[in-house]
Amino acid sequence: MKEYNFTIGGHGIRIQFTDNTESDITLLPSFMPFTCKEDKNEETLFTLTVDDTLRPEPQKTLIRNFDTGNGDTAVYLLSDGGYQYIIRDIHGRSCCLLICHNEFRNCKCALNGNWTMRSFGLNDALMLVYAFAGAYQKTLLIHASCISYKGKAFPFHAKSGTGKSTHTSLWMKYIEEVELMNDDNPIVRIEADGQPYIYGSPWSGKTPCYRNVKVRLGALTRIERANDNHLEREPVVQAFASLLPACSSMKWDSTLYNHLCNTLSDLIASVPVCTMYCKPDEEAARVSCQRLTELTQKAN
Repeated sequence: MKEYNFTIGGHGIRIQFTDNTESDITLLPSFMPFTCKEDKNEETLFTLTVDDTLRPEPQKTLIRNFDTGNGDTAVYLLSDGGYQYIIRDIHGRSCCLLICHNEFRNCKCALNGNWTMRSFGLNDALMLVYAFAGAYQKTLLIHASCISYKGKAFPFHAKSGTGKSTHTSLWMKYIEEVELMNDDNPIVRIEADGQPYIYGSPWSGKTPCYRNVKVRLGALTRIERANDNHLEREPVVQAFASLLPACSSMKWDSTLYNHLCNTLSDLIASVPVCTMYCKPDEEAARVSCQRLTELTQKAN
């Protein structure tokens, strides 16, 4: 058994490879910036054990299949309340069998196929487990492109293809002191002091931006295409409806879903939640930068 420890979003996670798998840590190059030594005083968010002898549970009920954008995943409810997942790539090939128990703290998976398939399956399994285990700890994995600016983090989320990455790239092109934190799946966490922070993560979509960084959250903004550039702060109900689709969740699991909703409510009470109506141009970046700076200064 080979064991590796990482700190992601301030949480410890552990990955184990049994002798019954041809897989190893080289499947996870994006995890290297998050490597850490095991800390006995740090509670582990979850442990994932890779064991290719793992077989599907016989007693299970299909909940649903969902499209992940780069493949699809089948979700099954197990008789003991745990979950089983079959993770497939964009070609429909089964890359990973994942079984989770105990609020996602103890998980096992079996990988299949060549290196590319195994890397895809393991990365998707870890992202899924992190999102659901994190929900119990006021930690959310959100589908957004996130930049940092003058000590604050600004994630931008939107429907696929709307242009959230385009908008953050415009900030980086036209505004000084802007850095990309993560281009697809940053981590939002409300910490013990009640303050929300953004962390970089090992999952960044097509942009290789795997940064082990932490920045105070400034505001959460949805991008929507429009004929002019203006930013509006959302009232509470609209803010909740805007943020929910950007978060990884399982609505059919009432306990997990309630944890996620409570965290979203705390976020909305802590920072501005906005919609940026914009074109893909320089003015859009400057307008959103000015307005978000004004709103975050007022919030402080």
